Amino acid sequence: MAKTTLTISSKNYSSWSLRGWLLAKFAGLEFEEVVTAPDDPSARAEILLLSSSILVPCLRHEGATVWDTLAIAEYLNEICPDAGLLPEDRVQRAHCRSICGEIHSGFTTLRASLPVNLKGHFPGFKIWSRAQADIDRVCTIWRECLAKSGGPFLFGARRTMADAMYAPVVTRFATYDVKLEPKLAAYAKTIMAMPEMREWIDAALAEPADIEELEVEY
Repeated sequence: MAKTTLTISSKNYSSWSLRGWLLAKFAGLEFEEVVTAPDDPSARAEILLLSSSILVPCLRHEGATVWDTLAIAEYLNEICPDAGLLPEDRVQRAHCRSICGEIHSGFTTLRASLPVNLKGHFPGFKIWSRAQADIDRVCTIWRECLAKSGGPFLFGARRTMADAMYAPVVTRFATYDVKLEPKLAAYAKTIMAMPEMREWIDAALAEPADIEELEVEY
């Protein structure tokens, strides 16, 4: 049987790689990382061959090739149903899918203005008003989820695909010193304290020197 692989890019800069990697970890799927160096032209050429949409992460499992984080999330939920990537309750599942879709397709100003950079820390960072609107919307999503579920994760005691999808936003808030109300700050702290996040961040910090052209979302 072919081995399971997950192709990812820079752990310091790639929010999408982090999402896919966390989803696979949450699912309990054993996989081998295939890392493409985003600053290497040959690696970029390799990425072009991964999928028609030229995106990482890309999961290869038992003959299936799955790219796009939402597709990966749904695939993992299908093959690992006991992992709880989606809530058991039908209404909560619908809510979970909705907020995952929202972060997947929206918040473009937040992405552009506050790119993922796990090595960076910018106290007092001046946030553009349109980016603040995105931040406010994220906070509303978190606030409503936590009020209904009681936490510590967005849909209660178990981690779901929503926590993986919003984890890069948590890192953005830490990097750019975004102030959060206590309950939301507690949620962010819970995400950052997860063993999987600590593993990812440690690897990000060990990456080679910063790449100037990657100081943007990609």
